[in-house]
Amino acid sequence: MIYVMSDLHGCYDKFEAMLNKINLTEEDCLYILGDIVDRGPSGLKIALYISAKNNIFLIRGNHDQQAAILLENIYLLQDEKMSDKYGPIFSEWLSDGGDTTIKEYIELDEMDREKVLKVFKNSFVSKEIEVNGKTYLLAHTVPEIDEIHRYEEWTIDDFIMGEPDYDEIYFTDKIIITGHTPTLLIDIKSKGKIWRKNNHIAIDCGAVYGNSLGCLRLDDMKEFYV
Repeated sequence: MIYVMSDLHGCYDKFEAMLNKINLTEEDCLYILGDIVDRGPSGLKIALYISAKNNIFLIRGNHDQQAAILLENIYLLQDEKMSDKYGPIFSEWLSDGGDTTIKEYIELDEMDREKVLKVFKNSFVSKEIEVNGKTYLLAHTVPEIDEIHRYEEWTIDDFIMGEPDYDEIYFTDKIIITGHTPTLLIDIKSKGKIWRKNNHIAIDCGAVYGNSLGCLRLDDMKEFYV
């Protein structure tokens, strides 16, 4: 079975409960569509869990990208000149939920720090898969419809910070599955639920904000919630 979920944002308890609910086995495959860290308390615990598994894959989100870069270069703050230059970048990250991640990182030993950074480095920017004859484009987010077809101009930012046109059908031969935007911001009636329309499926149900964590099984399109 193939599952997708997204935007865990450090909610390890909900993540663990979901794994138990779907009874994920080694024969199954789980894609997490970005933002495992920041805001919630245990994002790096999730990263360490992923690092020990061969069947769980991270697709990079904007928070994962920011954390990976800044955690790897945290030593820059020890240099006064570098601190003046990069301090504001770190401060912006900390104010956007990175404070919980850096607290976790400081408490890790060197081996575990390497493991979490490797999870980020090995993450996908996007991933196209086929399940039961249907093609799915998995990404944290996607750019506007006009940009999605200009392949030669794609950047990482398009897939970690893009603004999807949910009212537009991007492709007739594939379905886009994304996180990033809580579903209540797409349609208030979808608060805490997976949203589907126009060959889009949005699965960020806003778990870190007190809503449910959603998970979708692509084999039969069954939805699971914790």
